[in-house]
Amino acid sequence: MRTILVTGSAGLIGAEAVRHYDRLGERVVGVDNNMRATFFGPDGDTTWQREQLRRDCRRYDHRELDIRNRAGVDALFAEVAPDAIIHCAAQPSHDLAAKVPFDDFDVNAVGTLNLLEACRRHTPEAAFVFMSTNKVYGDGPNLIVLDETDTRYDFADPAYADGIDETFPIDQTKHSLFGASKVAADVMVQEYGRYFGMSTVCFRGGCLTGTGHSGAQLHGYLAYLFKAAATGRHYTVFGYKGKQVRDQIHSRDVVSAFDAYIAAPRPGAVYNLGGGRANSVSILESIARIFDMTGTMLDHTLSSQNRIGDHIVYYTDLTRFQEDYPSWHLTMTIDAIFEEFAAVAFRGAEAAE
Repeated sequence: MRTILVTGSAGLIGAEAVRHYDRLGERVVGVDNNMRATFFGPDGDTTWQREQLRRDCRRYDHRELDIRNRAGVDALFAEVAPDAIIHCAAQPSHDLAAKVPFDDFDVNAVGTLNLLEACRRHTPEAAFVFMSTNKVYGDGPNLIVLDETDTRYDFADPAYADGIDETFPIDQTKHSLFGASKVAADVMVQEYGRYFGMSTVCFRGGCLTGTGHSGAQLHGYLAYLFKAAATGRHYTVFGYKGKQVRDQIHSRDVVSAFDAYIAAPRPGAVYNLGGGRANSVSILESIARIFDMTGTMLDHTLSSQNRIGDHIVYYTDLTRFQEDYPSWHLTMTIDAIFEEFAAVAFRGAEAAE
């Protein structure tokens, strides 16, 4: 039986990882102090997820530890000696980072360094999986020539027909402070792989989604969109006429990618991970899909002010990961993702009435 350490264990991807490895019969140690509630208020509170994990996962060991606590992180590694680390804990909001710059950097960059160094000191052979972000590319994708249709923007340059790959530059662009702190963490994770020879990987995620998401207005777009529609909340679309495009990847497909890497790690690896063009959708298209599926029209307005550094179009070129791990593939289409959300969000709204 292996020991898998999961940070951010009550978040979307962390909780999916906990359930996955518990089903496999592994010991799972989860680290989560519910900072999401501090960042986002009641919508972001992950207490419900933590309690579900404690109830449903027989081998789950929850620790209320802040990854900024260097001594605490080091002691945890010395105690549990993990065989693999799945690092999902983060300040995840593009917008919120400017309001809490020290918290953002200390959690995202310093917290990651604390984990890496504890891993190097105590379990240097362990696979270290870091959940990075496409925001490391800053607003560089906005410089690509775009086409505009009635419902979306899209890349016009055929070089990006399959999306953004890992050769896309990460500097000389506007990132948001969140993007900058994740760049610092991303490069440090790579360095521990390249300099120390550790099995580290950065997965630069597109829109990670699933019904386990505690969606809030500043983070968790698709989960919050369904929550707003189901509960009659007003939703403001910021900029780009609502035609901005993201690719959606379900949390189960994210964790299966982690699993593939852990089984055959490569030191200092970097992969873009998302739903690809086939799973891409704009906000306008998302609102229309919700109406078509549920008969509910989301109460929304379009603001002319876009979020600073926000992508107009982003979807993922999955070629590199699929070439290195050919047994991995997406199992959740965009239709299946929307159907799952509709079933859960509107069933929950009906139960609350």
